[in-house]
Amino acid sequence: MDTKPATSYEEQVAILERRGLIIDDEDSCIAFLKNANYYRFTAYLLPFKTSDDRYAKGISFHKVRRIYDFDARLRNLLFRIIEVIELYLRTQLAYYFAHHYTPLGYLDSVNFSSRHKSDVFLRHVEKCIEDNRNTPIVSHHNEKYGGRFPIWVIVEFFSMGMLSYFYADLKSQDQKEIVRICQYYSVPIMRSWLRCLTELRNRCAHYSRLYYWNFISIPSMPSQLSYPEHDQRSLFRQILMLRNMCPSKSDWDLFKADLITLIDRYSNSISLMHIGFPENWIEIL
Repeated sequence: MDTKPATSYEEQVAILERRGLIIDDEDSCIAFLKNANYYRFTAYLLPFKTSDDRYAKGISFHKVRRIYDFDARLRNLLFRIIEVIELYLRTQLAYYFAHHYTPLGYLDSVNFSSRHKSDVFLRHVEKCIEDNRNTPIVSHHNEKYGGRFPIWVIVEFFSMGMLSYFYADLKSQDQKEIVRICQYYSVPIMRSWLRCLTELRNRCAHYSRLYYWNFISIPSMPSQLSYPEHDQRSLFRQILMLRNMCPSKSDWDLFKADLITLIDRYSNSISLMHIGFPENWIEIL
């Protein structure tokens, strides 16, 4: 089956108008499409799409452009709090493992559970080193320590996904101890949160859409915490998870204040329903 033919910017504007999008300034729309892929932009029109492949009456390019801008600012805001959480997790895992299994203990499969595939893990470690071979850190450890990297160094090269798998492969007692240190309720909940954090982080890092998006991974929530009914695959569920993972109250308070400001700024264009936020979301967070 052939793919759709390529279209010019002018043709893209014409398609949007034929489907009912109100465009008051075609030049402005074309200038925007030159910076934001047409395919990417039309994903923000999904909430307004009708059964006949048109857009709901009264929807303008200006409104959808503001939703697009809101999404970009929201990703940046989320990435800041994710950074706080991710650095905290790297620190806790590296510190615990180094003191229980020596700085190079991660190279020995005996220090992991039976699920651990040492050959696969070590290939990932080698790739981390190779991908960062031109950095001063790698050069220093190659020259001074014969290419031996203690856990607190190598963990800095791990992706969030690899950090998640590293925790999942720990022995049961070690997993429980790290849960206790991080105060994350239980091992299954921490595993769930690490998987979800990986997905959320990747979407933010790759400039992917968060608005009107259903996440694949659903964060588990401890039974002792009571939350109102909301879409479990929505962004709000992910933000609830971040609140429970964040190690610093001051960092969370700053994030929350910035989130309130952001939503207030775009309140005339966005819909809280499209990101799964209940009416009392400020109180909950």
